[in-house]
Amino acid sequence: MNILVFIKEVPDDSVAVSVQEDRAAISDITPVVNAFDTYSLEMAVRLKEAQEDEESQVVVVSIGNEGVKNSLKNCLAVGADKAYLVKNDDYRKLDAKAITEILMGAKEKLEAELGAFDVICFGKETTDAEASQVGVYYANKNGLGVVTSVIAMEKDGDKLVTKQEIDGGYRQVETSLPSVVTIAKPDYEPRYPTIKSKMAARRQKIDDFEVEATSSPILEEIKDFEPKKREAGVKIQEEEVEDTVAKAISLMVEQKVL
Repeated sequence: MNILVFIKEVPDDSVAVSVQEDRAAISDITPVVNAFDTYSLEMAVRLKEAQEDEESQVVVVSIGNEGVKNSLKNCLAVGADKAYLVKNDDYRKLDAKAITEILMGAKEKLEAELGAFDVICFGKETTDAEASQVGVYYANKNGLGVVTSVIAMEKDGDKLVTKQEIDGGYRQVETSLPSVVTIAKPDYEPRYPTIKSKMAARRQKIDDFEVEATSSPILEEIKDFEPKKREAGVKIQEEEVEDTVAKAISLMVEQKVL
């Protein structure tokens, strides 16, 4: 079983970010693998491990500059079998359409070498853009079935059986292989690398190649800005309930809320 996992390197969202219009503050934060992509990789590795086929493999691909290879090596350390970098120094300026075209070209190139992929995995969104577009757009452009917000999946013959998270619960969805899934947070955490797996990943070669988008990005990010900070509220500490209500109404009248 051939499983393809697309990942993106993003600024570490566990660090407090002070946004500036020139984005300088964002670029100073250590990049990491997007959180939902780590869930996607873990689920893909578990799907591979559940197969009796010893030739099953998980292949990880990312778009970026040479520095992204560090994140790809981290993916190798937690279960990926192969990793590839699609070199693009301006990858942060790409929109969903351009990214999809590049990923389609990367998949075509890799299938010529590795064979057809049965499952193509995306994180449901990236923590920097939060657009949730690329996985669905990719499936549509390739004419493949897609299930979004997946928190569990297993192979059943020539079908992929998934558990999809929806408002108020879950539902089971089956798609024919090959298919695309976008992964939400499952009820477990991604595995940690061992010293042995880190050493093995460090020695493993990551090939890189280039794929040109057939069209230029049609969206431009103009600036980043923080929401206005909320002003501190007023504490009402009257002893009697009636006095508390009266004070609250008086304050609302003063602020012209009532």
